[in-house]
Amino acid sequence: MAVLKQNQYFDADSIPEKVIGIASDMVMHDSGFHFHTTKAQLLYAPSGCMTVTTSDRQLVLPPFRMLWIPTRKVHRVNFRNIVAYRSIYFDEDYSKKYIKPDLKVLHVNTLLKEIIERICCWEWSALKNDQTNLLKVFWDEMQRAPEEKLTLTMPQDRRFKKTVEEWTQRYSMPPMLKDLAAKTGAVEKTISRIFKKETGLSYQDWRQQWRLQRSIELLVEGNSIGEVSHILDFSSDSAFIEFFKKQTGSTPLQYLMKNE
Repeated sequence: MAVLKQNQYFDADSIPEKVIGIASDMVMHDSGFHFHTTKAQLLYAPSGCMTVTTSDRQLVLPPFRMLWIPTRKVHRVNFRNIVAYRSIYFDEDYSKKYIKPDLKVLHVNTLLKEIIERICCWEWSALKNDQTNLLKVFWDEMQRAPEEKLTLTMPQDRRFKKTVEEWTQRYSMPPMLKDLAAKTGAVEKTISRIFKKETGLSYQDWRQQWRLQRSIELLVEGNSIGEVSHILDFSSDSAFIEFFKKQTGSTPLQYLMKNE
């Protein structure tokens, strides 16, 4: 086991064991873009919220979600407030027998939560019989875990790629379509066509998905409904609640409570 301190260097690829767990309480963390050459990674936080960015996607991880990151997948992990960081690294040859090497956000049930905590407390050594038995349960639950749609696909068109990266890195609100057209010099129809082609969403729908992701982060960080509504430029608290319920099927408070 490793209890990492803030900004402490750690290289999972240099450790030969099949399963390596680490735990840390960190704040204002930015891992920078990186990848693991021999290890797949399971990323999870029982409290706090993380944002993970790849070359073409942004994913948000509230406490009841985990992210499976395959070997050699370039990614970056960011968070601004205190996060109870949990990460488990699996030898590639070992893990590929149980799970496909795809980047995916999965739901964390109560049993998985407890198993992850247990694994993060293991010593780095050859697996014992009781650990092997627990891992069988872990993989069975992993294979059953529902995949969550908390992914935002990023446009790759050079006219918008850098601008979108600035929004995500600075947590800046994406502008209305007409304002983006004025800033980039592209007509509104062109912007909508490019976003639809490259992200599967119209610009308006893409912007709404961005707001949903950001609202989940802000709520998990402890902001009130009124504060989130103001930050994300909703006309009223009720307008934000209606938007959130339409997107998730729950009000903001219901969403947080049912996933505790």
